[in-house]
Order: sequence, then structure tokens, then C-alpha cells
Amino acid sequence: MKSSLLASLLVAGLALAQAPATQAPPSTPPAVPLPVSPIKPPAFNLQSLPPETLLATVDGRKVTAADLQGLLRGMPPQMQRQAMMNPMPFLHQYGLLRRLTALAEEEKLDQKSPYKEQIEYNRMVTLAQAELADRQNHIQITPEEIQQTYDANQDRYAQAKVKAIYIPFSANPPKQDDPNAKKVLTEAEAKEKAAKLLAELRAGADFVQMVKEHSGDKNSAAKDGDFGVIRKSDRLAEPIKTAVFALKPGELSEPVRQPNGYYLFRVEETGVQPFDEVKQQITGELRQARFDQWLKETQKTIEIRIEHQDLLRQSMPAPPAAPVPGAAPPAPQPPPVKK
Repeated sequence: MKSSLLASLLVAGLALAQAPATQAPPSTPPAVPLPVSPIKPPAFNLQSLPPETLLATVDGRKVTAADLQGLLRGMPPQMQRQAMMNPMPFLHQYGLLRRLTALAEEEKLDQKSPYKEQIEYNRMVTLAQAELADRQNHIQITPEEIQQTYDANQDRYAQAKVKAIYIPFSANPPKQDDPNAKKVLTEAEAKEKAAKLLAELRAGADFVQMVKEHSGDKNSAAKDGDFGVIRKSDRLAEPIKTAVFALKPGELSEPVRQPNGYYLFRVEETGVQPFDEVKQQITGELRQARFDQWLKETQKTIEIRIEHQDLLRQSMPAPPAAPVPGAAPPAPQPPPVKK
């Protein structure tokens, strides 16, 4: 492990700020090397200890489990795991961190530029993230809202069980010297073959037998053409979903072109995803939509008066508005409840 836990601790606070400070410190002091023990399973779980448990004395100050537990809560998950796996080095590094902090305060570095600005910026970011997290945690979605959204948008949760025949093609078929080898088709040949197979199927040919004889998808062919269950929410190519959800059970699709082949689909069953299967998804979407609405309304209430229009116009074009640090990206809006 090339980087020490100490270095991680020293930058943990700054890591929360997702943009660099306007001015960098004059120089970056080298990390103080400390011996790091090999990673091994922890002998105890620090988080499970009673808060008042005395663990050590550092510079005459008693360090309890609560002190280290509090520090852990402010660290990213990866750093937490590393500290838990190396409790002794973590304690030594905690002591060094406190000593360096005290020395910096004695020298009043927290009152000098650029450090005081960095501290203030990180304070704002931390508090903003805390407010965003707290706001999200307090958004309540009732079971009735979830059920109503599900009932009103059954089409969105449609699903279909399908079988498929896949006819692959190549834009540049290789030259084949073996006359017994299976021919690699061009796109035109694959399209023609797919159309021929469709005509035979509509004339009564057995779909499973055609799968075994012609499908180039070994996985589905081994399962008699079973392609699985396709849901409207799946991240599949739109032409596939459009073709499948236009069919009724037993019907065949027209050949569906994909980058490397043509599909023929037969729908076996249609239905709707069970409520319990999508309940968590609906809850998350409703919560995110409510949070996004609150954040949008909050931004509208901010009063900004530009005092030097000309100066700002002369500056470089501004990039798109940056999201509030820590805010989740906008989620897909939940479907409207049909009335």
C-alpha cells in the first residue's frame, strides 16, 4: 500500500470539497512516514464498543471509543474500513493528527490565507451536504402514494417472456477455406435468412426446432430459445422493446436489426411486474422527485443582485451551473399519476 492512512486522514476533510481552492498553499509538506502494520482482521469492532471505553492517553488527553467513533463517521467508507483493519496505526495517526492541528492553531494558520478560506469553504460544503442529507432523510413517502403510482402506471411495469432466434452477420466476412465450416453471413444475407425463417414460422414451422438449427445465440439456443423476461424498464435497445411490447402471446416479430445480427422474437407470456418487485424503485423515484422539487424551489428564493454587470460580461463565458456539492444528480421523474 503506497499511500499511508495518515495521508488519507490529512486530506479527508478536503476530499469533501469537490472543487479546488482558488489559491493553492505555498507548498505541500511531506507526509510524515509511520510504520504501517500488515492488513489483518481487527481484533475488535471499534463501532460496537461502549462510547465511554478508554482506549489510550495521547499527550495527557484520554481518548475514548467515542472520540475515534466520531472521527470514523466523518471519513469516507474506504478510509473507515482501512482504519478498522489497522486499529493500532490508526490510533497513532490520530495522535499525530491532533498534534499537527494543535501546532497549526498555535501558529494561527487557521487565520492566514489561503488556509482560512479553505477552512471556510470546506465548512460551507460540509454543512450544505449535511442539510441535503438531512432533507432527503426526512422525506416521507406513504404506502398509499406508492400503491397509487403503481396502479396508475401499469404499462410502465409491463414485462414479457420471450423466445428468440438470432441470425448474426459480419460487415467483413472472413475468407473461409474450409467448405464444411459454417458460413459467416453478410448483413444482406442475414436479413434475407431472417425473412425466410419468419415466413416458415408463420407457415407452421416449429420455433424450438428452428432455434436449434439456425440461432447464433448459443446461450438462448441451449434453452430452446428462451431469451428471458424483458421489462419496459430494462436498458435494452429500443427497437427490441418496441417490437416485443407490440406483440401478444404467441405472435412473432418482424426481424429486428441490431449492430451484429437480426432477431426474431416470439412472445410467450405478458404481464406486469409484481408490486413488491418495484415498490422500492417507486419509493426512490418519488423521494428523489420531491427532493429535486424542494431544491429547485430553494434555488428560486436566492436573491442575487449583480452590482457590476459590465465587469461580469467581460469575463469568460460561465460553464453550466454546477450542482450543489453533495447533491444527487436528477433522477428520472416518476410517472404521473393518471386520474
